[in-house]
Amino acid sequence: MTEYYNYIKALHLIFVITWFAGLFYIPRLFIYHIEAWQKPSPDKEILSEQLKLMTKRLWYIITWPSAVLATIFAIWLLVLQPGWLQQPWMHIKLGFVALLIAYHLRNQWIFNKFQNDDIRFTSNYMRLWNEGATIILFAIVFLVILKSTFSWVFGVMGIIGLGILLMLGIKLYKRIRKKNPNA
Repeated sequence: MTEYYNYIKALHLIFVITWFAGLFYIPRLFIYHIEAWQKPSPDKEILSEQLKLMTKRLWYIITWPSAVLATIFAIWLLVLQPGWLQQPWMHIKLGFVALLIAYHLRNQWIFNKFQNDDIRFTSNYMRLWNEGATIILFAIVFLVILKSTFSWVFGVMGIIGLGILLMLGIKLYKRIRKKNPNA
């Protein structure tokens, strides 16, 4: 192991955190954009242009660079520790990383649609979509921290349970919002 290993690991973790920050916030901006689109003119146009700008800055200044740098430092760590690729927990983690990349690319597709005023989603759909990054984050963190001591049965049950709790939370929020639209 090189003397720079911990620096590389720290940089990987920093960029993973900033990548997730972008992935957590971008669907929120999509929700605001959907809701702005339902307002009368000129509010709709003014809010839409501002949200496009905010989304573009978040996506290209924070989220994409963080994704690229997190990936570069991850590959560097695997080059320094090739034995990790023999570990079953790492295979599963890399599967979740592939899901994370797919989630990121789908957000890129949605981003492109919104930048062209092609609003084809409901705010409720986006609230559900927003939880995708949360579920992936939980899975990856538990895999990395617990590694092989992690029972796969409990892990799968935990992820399903988390998904159910998130869906119930969204339904509860929807009810509260129906009663009080400003909530």
